[in-house]
Amino acid sequence: MSNDEGSISVEVREHLMLIGFNRPEKYNGFTPTMAEQLVAALTRLDETDELWVGVMFGHGDHFTAGLDLPKWTGDMELGVGGDGETIDMCGLSRACRKPIVTAAHGISYTLGIELALGGDIVVAADNCRFSQLEPKRGIMATGGATIRFVERGGWGNAMYHLLTSDEFDAEEAKRIGIVQEIVPVGQQLERAIEIAESIAACAPLAVQATKASSRRYLDDGFEAAVSELAATQRDMLATEDAKEGVQSFIERRQAKFQGR
Repeated sequence: MSNDEGSISVEVREHLMLIGFNRPEKYNGFTPTMAEQLVAALTRLDETDELWVGVMFGHGDHFTAGLDLPKWTGDMELGVGGDGETIDMCGLSRACRKPIVTAAHGISYTLGIELALGGDIVVAADNCRFSQLEPKRGIMATGGATIRFVERGGWGNAMYHLLTSDEFDAEEAKRIGIVQEIVPVGQQLERAIEIAESIAACAPLAVQATKASSRRYLDDGFEAAVSELAATQRDMLATEDAKEGVQSFIERRQAKFQGR
């Protein structure tokens, strides 16, 4: 393997943060350096009030081939989870409060699937090749696939792909629920940005509360999620954005939300 450690590109477009995997000559194979930079980018997205939605993508011809294993030999036992102080890039220990739309294309293996499932919405190019092939390397997926595959695709679909370690395409990924849209290759990032902009046109605090409520249901169950609904709605009604939402409806215009 090359000594090139790769990098994570970050571009801010108004309220969007575009986060790119930048090691195209190695199929964006993830190094510890890239993981560290991705954690920093996601933590910045989470903690910066002016940033409302993230878009994740890969530079070059592929999303990512997953972990560059030889570069992770000393770190594999630690896994790819976070420390609780920063955002875990797979959303296991501390997930980003802001929505993340992922644009996948080409090879999207192992960690690539787990990063996409750690976000919220996935747009796949029609040339995507997915595989959770860790058992073929004598290890298991530890970035959330064993959980989120079941969560989104159901037990049978999850076991079919996790246990066989097969390669499957975008159509199959959409069928089992880990992809929401398929577009011609080359259009995946543009479409992901369009979806992110649609989300950013909504009130950001309400969007974050919506994601948090849905996540609470999955993590803690029905009663826990229901118990917070009324209090959260009261908080939303007290925001300036809620007042703007009502006023824009009365005046028949596009709302201008401020995130407060």
